[in-house]
Amino acid sequence: YPFPLFRATHMSAALKLFDIRRKSMEITVDLAELIERGGIILDVEGFEPSEIYSKVCSLISIPTGLSPDELCGELCAREKVLSTAVGFGFALPHPRRPIVKNESESKIVVIYPKEKLDMKAPDSRLVYCMFLILSSSTQAHLQVLGKLANLFRNVEFRKVMENKPSVKEICDCIRTLG
Repeated sequence: YPFPLFRATHMSAALKLFDIRRKSMEITVDLAELIERGGIILDVEGFEPSEIYSKVCSLISIPTGLSPDELCGELCAREKVLSTAVGFGFALPHPRRPIVKNESESKIVVIYPKEKLDMKAPDSRLVYCMFLILSSSTQAHLQVLGKLANLFRNVEFRKVMENKPSVKEICDCIRTLG
C-alpha cells in the first residue's frame, strides 16, 4: 500500500468508531426507573408549551449545574426548532443536547397539562400528556425515544395514560408490556 500512514489513520478512526458504536449498544435504559426518578406532575396550568415548561422547571429537581430558567430555555429552544408533539396526544419535550452531567440525574417527568395543548402534532391531536426527557448521552436519549415510540403505539399503554395513572401504575404497565 503506497500510503501506510493514511491506511493506519483510517484504520484507527474505524476502530474508534466501532468502539463508540459497541459502547452505545451496551447502554440500556429502563423507562420505568427513569419515570420513578422523575415522577408525575398533574394539572399544570398554561396555554403554551413555554408556560408549561416554566412551571414544571420550577417544580422539579434540576440537574447539577443548571438553573430552572436555563432548563426552561433549553426546552423552549428545542420546541422552536420543531414541535415535540409526536401524536396520540403525547409530546416529548427535551433539550437539543444532553445536559445532564451525571447518569444518576437522568429522568423522565410525566406531565399532564390542565388543558390539552395544540402543539401541531403530526396526527393533529391535542397534547394531553408530556414525557420530559433529561438524559446524559445521545445514545441513552435515542433509546428512550425509541422505547417511548413503541409504547405510544400500544393501545393498552395509551388507555392507561389517559386515566392519569400513578407512577407505580405507569411503571407496572411498562414492565408488563416489556
